[in-house]
Amino acid sequence: MSSSQSLNVLVVDQDEETTLTLKDLLTRGGHRVATLGDPGRACEEIRENRYQIVILDVSPGSGGAEALQRIRTQDSDLCVIATTALASVEMAVETMKKSAFHYLQKPIDEEEFAAILKEAIREKGLLVDLETRLNSVVGARIRELRHSRPLTLKQLANRTGLSVSLISQIELGKSAASMSTLHKLATALQTRMTYFFEAV
Repeated sequence: MSSSQSLNVLVVDQDEETTLTLKDLLTRGGHRVATLGDPGRACEEIRENRYQIVILDVSPGSGGAEALQRIRTQDSDLCVIATTALASVEMAVETMKKSAFHYLQKPIDEEEFAAILKEAIREKGLLVDLETRLNSVVGARIRELRHSRPLTLKQLANRTGLSVSLISQIELGKSAASMSTLHKLATALQTRMTYFFEAV
């Protein structure tokens, strides 16, 4: 169950080499990529299409910093990863104040970019593979039911014969529960097993 959805990503950069590098990295990761050379058109492009991530060059004189300000006025939640050819502490602070998710120095390091993209996907809840999503939903439902009963992790462990550590890992979505484990949890929480999977 490891099929992943793909992100829609917009790369906004006047530098063709950077654009091609980012497009190649993202495409290899299975994502759909659109590119734009004019940051002045970024807001219009974002309005007309659905993007989960925007990678925006904010180098001095590029117009990217102004575009970021306009993007934030239009959408305070959109994940924007800023890049720059000329890094400075002032620019980094200013960019982060405008809620950029991260600030990357060019030329783009492939490993660093991959790690930041992965972090953005996880922290912003943009997409996850189906197995991770299932684990997360099931874990959240177990935790909600436990709190509503109300039971501590230790009490639920006593009822089920499972370890506190395992239940905690399942609730956090870090471990997949076996069918027998889910049956024990459902019985202890006085619910049907199917409750954990409804509308997933």
